[in-house]
Amino acid sequence: MLYSWIAIGVGAVLFIWSVVVFNSLVGKRNRVKNAWSDTDVQLKRRYDLVPNLVETVKDYKGYEASVLENVTKTRTSAMNQSGGVAGRAQAENALSGALKSLFAVAENYPQLRASENFQKLQDQLSSLENDIQSARRYYNAAVRELNNAVQVFPASVVAGVFSFKQSEFFGADESEKGAVKVSF
Repeated sequence: MLYSWIAIGVGAVLFIWSVVVFNSLVGKRNRVKNAWSDTDVQLKRRYDLVPNLVETVKDYKGYEASVLENVTKTRTSAMNQSGGVAGRAQAENALSGALKSLFAVAENYPQLRASENFQKLQDQLSSLENDIQSARRYYNAAVRELNNAVQVFPASVVAGVFSFKQSEFFGADESEKGAVKVSF
């Protein structure tokens, strides 16, 4: 009789523990989804800002058309990216690179740099890039929390039973990981 009460007690503790772990995993998975949504909102804000920037730059004669075409092409590619987080990260990193090249080439056009509209758009984009980086860091932190919870024993048992999967990090492109070259 005593053994049956012990077995019932152990079973109840295991059940309660499983419920707590399951609820924790659900909360972490929802945090990842929320963080991705926040990141997506910031990326869409950038998509909306890029055409204004391109139109402003087009007004200046002699500007390199290939740079504008590249920005427009990479924006469209990023917007239409339907792959997972890794594919989306690659497309977003390409867009960031194209925007950097746009601003680098703009340095050769003093009239463009002096334009109040261009300056406002450049400032907005700079602020937006900081917001995107912040959203990406939050997303990656949420992914880390979920992935740790899914991998750590004994919670991994509950995660496996209920098919919780690891999420992908929103990583930097290989070109962004290299050393910065400075020349004078």
